[in-house]
Amino acid sequence: MELEGLTEITSTRELEELVGAPLQRVLDKQRPALHPLDREWLAASPFCLVATSDAEGRCDVSPKGDPAGFTHVVDDTTIAIPERPGNRRVDGFRNVLANPHVGLLYLIPGRGDTLRINGRARLLRDAPFFERMVVKGHRPTVVLLVEIEEVFHHCSKAFLRSGLWDSRTWDPEAVPSRAHIAKNLERPNDSMSELERYYSDEHFTELLYDAKA
Repeated sequence: MELEGLTEITSTRELEELVGAPLQRVLDKQRPALHPLDREWLAASPFCLVATSDAEGRCDVSPKGDPAGFTHVVDDTTIAIPERPGNRRVDGFRNVLANPHVGLLYLIPGRGDTLRINGRARLLRDAPFFERMVVKGHRPTVVLLVEIEEVFHHCSKAFLRSGLWDSRTWDPEAVPSRAHIAKNLERPNDSMSELERYYSDEHFTELLYDAKA
């Protein structure tokens, strides 16, 4: 796509002229293995984002959430993330089969800082630690095993700028409901009443760990 009036950055040198070079302590903060403080973070985190890309470099980011501590620490360089029932697209897992590199960002509600983990992933259909990942009777059928290459912490600037955890900034009615979006973009032949029931939190709560849903 050709757009007029753009001035593109095409080199690292140009980029650093604009944003500056990182301080040495920022470059040095990444580590190849988990510290006990990283383990504490994983034990307290109920949510992470998993970034992947396919063999051609097309990217995907998938949210993963479960009770705090859902990520199982196998050892200081290996973690495991259970898959739970969803829409079965498994775009990220398909990517991992073609390109094992993954990036993870772990959040703790109310905290602006985050934990970042980069590494290489594999998909498991079984392992001894699957039994430790059972939630409400659901034993995962697939687990993402990540061999850690880099781990480090991010500061809170992005969360402070966005006001993400400040309830005074929240406006969930700023955009149409999920049911309205589905009616217009995905399921035009379904009634709004059916869609509102389907996309309600109450309905999804019933199906959170139902593998047949």
